Amino acid sequence: MPDRSEPSLDRMVGLAAGHSRSLSRRGFLRGASLSALALSSPSLLAACGTEGASVDQAACKSTDLSAREKVINFSNWIGYVDPVNAKDTSTLEKFKQQTGITVEYNNGDVNDNEAFFAKVSPQLQACKSTGRDVFVLTDWMAARMIDLGWLQKLDHSNMPNVKANIIDFLRAPAWDPKREYSVPWQSGMTGICYNAELTDPVTSFEQLLTRPDLKGKVELLTEMRDTMLFMLLMNGSNPEDFTDEEFSEAIALLQKYVDNGQVRRFTGNNYVDDMKSGDIVACEAWSGDVINLLGGGKYKWLPPEEGFALWTDNMLVPNKAEHKTNVEKLMNFYYDPVNAAKLSAWNYYFCPVSGAQQEIARFDKSATNSDFIFLDDETLDSGFSFMTLDAKQEQRYQRQFNEVQSG
Repeated sequence: MPDRSEPSLDRMVGLAAGHSRSLSRRGFLRGASLSALALSSPSLLAACGTEGASVDQAACKSTDLSAREKVINFSNWIGYVDPVNAKDTSTLEKFKQQTGITVEYNNGDVNDNEAFFAKVSPQLQACKSTGRDVFVLTDWMAARMIDLGWLQKLDHSNMPNVKANIIDFLRAPAWDPKREYSVPWQSGMTGICYNAELTDPVTSFEQLLTRPDLKGKVELLTEMRDTMLFMLLMNGSNPEDFTDEEFSEAIALLQKYVDNGQVRRFTGNNYVDDMKSGDIVACEAWSGDVINLLGGGKYKWLPPEEGFALWTDNMLVPNKAEHKTNVEKLMNFYYDPVNAAKLSAWNYYFCPVSGAQQEIARFDKSATNSDFIFLDDETLDSGFSFMTLDAKQEQRYQRQFNEVQSG
């Protein structure tokens, strides 16, 4: 088991309290674009513009073969489910035993929202199968796919546990208020990770990008919203409400630290490998990764003094997926509090299922009051989201960010 001797999040959030404007939880849930159509590079933007990307769902019909094919092809981020092959303890094995459905689990098929979007967009905009029955993407990308007509509507009669047990905080996001197309997998926070054996504590984004001893030993995320949220905060702007000029100023600041060699590179989940190898000693990181992929201990996670980001990753069924009912049974399975507790006790992300905290002690007593898994209202209200973008803003900001990444 990982070393869970992490500092209290209440104490860590206190670092940010004096620097961040309080954010209502409803405001966080609005932090996604309903019409953001940018792709992961300027060339892709030109090749796949908004006119040809959306799909008429009435014409793009999907066939459900769940009744005779007991299988699910599931694509997810790395480190997001307990070990698949752990006999007698795997939640996916338990799901198969209960339902007879086999899950072909693609661990790490999703490494970055934009990169995954580029991977599946040729099929989805052509109303063709991606070969996946369900994948997990962050709220703003889920909103984009709903707006494009790329997702199948869910049948809630197949997943009563979701209706009964989803926490109020995640029940009705503005981009999918009835959860017709999405079910939260896990939520989390974006902040700083550092190796306490190789560097002194890194408590702010400013330190991450200015300390001479960290030069060339720092990585930032390829997710534009994650990284630019902190650059805006660092530049004194509000990431929930900013102008084009403020974004350009924050981009210029980021470019400065790329040009001077402070930033080694931009990554998705693979910053974990670079931390383990010692190629870097600090990075922008997602909260649960530091516990379940790096093992805690010498690897410390904390919210920067400037503030921290909150987000949710959601299960989505794409058009032409042929096992939607099977997926709905999987969603229902993970919204049983016992199964949700088992999952969260392993991945240490914020659990979306009511009742899981009462069950988690049977899997990991140290997780019962974890500040990473069960966040209180005060902590949730102190995080930041990224301003809702229209399609033109999305394309413009993503292009600017891509230019910095590409050098």
